[in-house]
Amino acid sequence: MSSLPISSSQPTPLDVLGQVFGYSDFRGPQQAIVEHVVQGGDALVLMPTGGGKSLCYQIPAIVRQQAGHGVTIVISPLIALMHDQVGALTEAGVPAAFLNSTQTYEESSALEKQLLRNELTLLYAAPERINTPRMRGLLASLHERGLLSLFAIDEAHCVSQWGHDFRPEYRSLSLLHETFPDVPRMALTATADHLTRQDMIERLKLEDARQFVSSFDRPNIRYTIVEKTDATRQLLRFVQTEHHGEAGIVYCQSRKRVEEIAGMLEDAGIKAMAYHAGLDAKLRQQRQDRFLREDGMVMVATIAFGMGIDKPDVRFVAHLDMPKNIEGYYQETGRAGRDGLPADAWMVYGLQDVVNQRRMIDTSEVASEEFKAVMRGKLDALLTLAEGTRCRRVSLLGYFGEASEPCGNCDNCLTPPAVWDATEAARKMLSCIYRVQQASGISFGAGHIMDILRGKPTEKVVQYGHDQLSTFGIGADLAEPQWRGVLRQLIASNLLRVNAEAFNTLQLLPDARGVLKGEVSVLLRQQAASTKAERTRRGSKSAVKTSAKGMVEATLNAGALERLGRLKAWRAEVAKEHNLPAFVIFHDATLRAIAEQAPQTLQALSGISGMGVKKLAAYGAEVLRVCAQGSS
Repeated sequence: MSSLPISSSQPTPLDVLGQVFGYSDFRGPQQAIVEHVVQGGDALVLMPTGGGKSLCYQIPAIVRQQAGHGVTIVISPLIALMHDQVGALTEAGVPAAFLNSTQTYEESSALEKQLLRNELTLLYAAPERINTPRMRGLLASLHERGLLSLFAIDEAHCVSQWGHDFRPEYRSLSLLHETFPDVPRMALTATADHLTRQDMIERLKLEDARQFVSSFDRPNIRYTIVEKTDATRQLLRFVQTEHHGEAGIVYCQSRKRVEEIAGMLEDAGIKAMAYHAGLDAKLRQQRQDRFLREDGMVMVATIAFGMGIDKPDVRFVAHLDMPKNIEGYYQETGRAGRDGLPADAWMVYGLQDVVNQRRMIDTSEVASEEFKAVMRGKLDALLTLAEGTRCRRVSLLGYFGEASEPCGNCDNCLTPPAVWDATEAARKMLSCIYRVQQASGISFGAGHIMDILRGKPTEKVVQYGHDQLSTFGIGADLAEPQWRGVLRQLIASNLLRVNAEAFNTLQLLPDARGVLKGEVSVLLRQQAASTKAERTRRGSKSAVKTSAKGMVEATLNAGALERLGRLKAWRAEVAKEHNLPAFVIFHDATLRAIAEQAPQTLQALSGISGMGVKKLAAYGAEVLRVCAQGSS
């Protein structure tokens, strides 16, 4: 069995944290989770992206393996994540490997022999692999030898049909409890509402597991949601004025749109790539590797990209189309700012986004009515977030059952939106929809209703005689963009619905009755101005925003900045040589601490956070050499 870089034959979790990973203290609930699992307890762990979930199973794996319990099996859905995690563990001196479809039969067989010789501490495998007869036989052999220590199920929300990334192959993981009831299991995820959480517990047979639910808050992320006017121009302005030269992810709904936006950014001089399921697997892997390894790269992608992406310095995540639900939105935005420095979650949305998402739900031929009802509720919650006037963070955390105070850092806190008494406008629109349906016996879509309200005698309006209705022209005082804003917010307020199964027509909901009768007032968010002056004001505000890089540089003197540059250049060379992302060698935070403290001895270097025993032995002398360059 390979020797781990720890001094004790029976290390404590704190020993492992310090000697292997180079950290002096646990964060949040990490210590309680680790100690519970080390003792053989089952656990359900909900911890936000960047909160340190990996250590919650990696440290128990090491401690239990040193105590003679054998290997920990980590179930992960992504090959890229397996590769990077195994690379990071190997760099830290932990014997780890993965089994996946990229390996030859000979490579897989060699790994299986290593497992049976108890030479590995962690093995990563996809859920599909776990369910194969060969893998089941291997697990049974390990169990018979007493060498099956722990099952860690990562991205466990994938087991739930109510989650944002359901994967049927995760359902088979219930066999772990049925086949190996004495082997502890832990399920981990970053986002899950109450319904998804209960489904995870039921599907994975974790009814008796201890639940650890961390705060979902990511205070370093600024949330901004804006009305979609010209999404392409809005994105370009956002990237150029607020994140020039910084890494980011842009999400679009369609593959065609992904290609268009990536091309637009490249034409504007921004390093960008497209990523979607329609690309060749090899090309997708190459582009993902570039994103992880190169600085300042922007990935434009469908949601096929992102899960398991461990790049710490993503400075922004932008959505050009509204996601399906808050869980998906929160999971995707959580890929920004994993290093704890300021980052942006920015989204544009419009009425068509709502219509498209509702149509996908309503027209599904395989989903049950129960499933459709739940998905509509989740979409409505996201729409309410987008149209809401209160703190974005309060709304987001409230969705996950966590109380909080206004953050002072989201768009609604920084520039509180104006509200207006839209009772009369709401009554006009609801009344128009009602009278059109009453006159024609059928429903119509948003464009037709707005034409009637604004008094536009289009061919269709005249054909149906809607220019003779009492509501024709009663809304001429508002422009079309304003009416679209009213419509979106009436949908968000549960007064209207878009019936995707009937050509996206508008239908009144029961709550509309109170508004029509004058019993309920309607206060709505005032639409954002789109004048040149307003764009200039927003641009000026963005221009003075300090970037994360600028904030770091402001804390370092000239000598430290020079050392940091040399250290990053050295790290890039080592990462390229090892075929790993740079952050796997050392995180930026570790390099900043080294640059600032300028250690001159290995002992001084060993006290820096992130400098484990193995890394100190492998790189310590080189780090000291790089630090000393340029010194007189």
